[in-house]
Amino acid sequence: MRAAPMSTPTPAPSPSLELILITGLSGSGKSVALRALEDAGYYCVDNLPPELLTQFVELEKERGEFKMAIAMDSRSASSLPLVPAQLERMRSVGVDIRLLFLDTKTQTLVQRYSESRRRHPLSKFAGNNTDVERDLVQAIHLERELLSPFREMAHIIDTSLLRSNQLQTFIKSLVFAPAAQLTLIFESFAFKRGIPVHADYVFDVRMLPNPYYENALKELTGRDAPVADWLGEHSSVNQMCQHIQTFLNHWLIELSKDHRSYVTVALGCTGGQHRSVYLVERLGQLFSKNWVTLTRHRELELLQAPKS
Repeated sequence: MRAAPMSTPTPAPSPSLELILITGLSGSGKSVALRALEDAGYYCVDNLPPELLTQFVELEKERGEFKMAIAMDSRSASSLPLVPAQLERMRSVGVDIRLLFLDTKTQTLVQRYSESRRRHPLSKFAGNNTDVERDLVQAIHLERELLSPFREMAHIIDTSLLRSNQLQTFIKSLVFAPAAQLTLIFESFAFKRGIPVHADYVFDVRMLPNPYYENALKELTGRDAPVADWLGEHSSVNQMCQHIQTFLNHWLIELSKDHRSYVTVALGCTGGQHRSVYLVERLGQLFSKNWVTLTRHRELELLQAPKS
């Protein structure tokens, strides 16, 4: 009998390469973000010189690392313009790239530097005269200017009101969202604490009926059934939800074609407790049928999170 020819085994597909690039202002939490990513299984490097980005990724891939996180900051400002072209080349060969930019209000940064007594990395002027220094606010403004191109490219995370453990939790939730898909983030907030600087779209829902003035609902939140039932009975609330849904349905497909990893939709009311929370939960449920969706409640997280 003639032996049957042996079939050639199909080689296993190569694992996809994931790269998370973190930039942002000094003191905004890049080290905290890297620790979170390290806990999530990423090989992390802080302050990698931009000139070495492509070579480093190729080297680590040869060594069997397929999940990497790299932080770059203003200390490499002169070489940062090299990065966009390198990222585009890596995308063209299938590398899944996510860009995160950590931002913080200047007042908050001044307070953090005052408490830590650290020097800002841009406090000294370039040149031979090492006795001349910028004050802290000048250094922060300069850093914002130097990093502005990356802010435009990245998903922005405002860490002004986030404690370290909150930032780590949020970073992990972003990372565990499926790769190579647009992730839609709905976030509630209170206007009295300021608009989230990282939001791509902001909707003001303060004109809607307010459960705060109902004694039985005042201490509850938009995640509680009595508040949800009360708001759901108002036509203006349902109309607002429908209008936001229609707008996003029209534009999300176009956004997903533009190399967007994340889109943040922020909804604000006076206290960030009832109306905005309810609509975030409702929209999150509606869009989760077709999109990777996360929900956040900034003011509720501030109240619930333990101090770090």
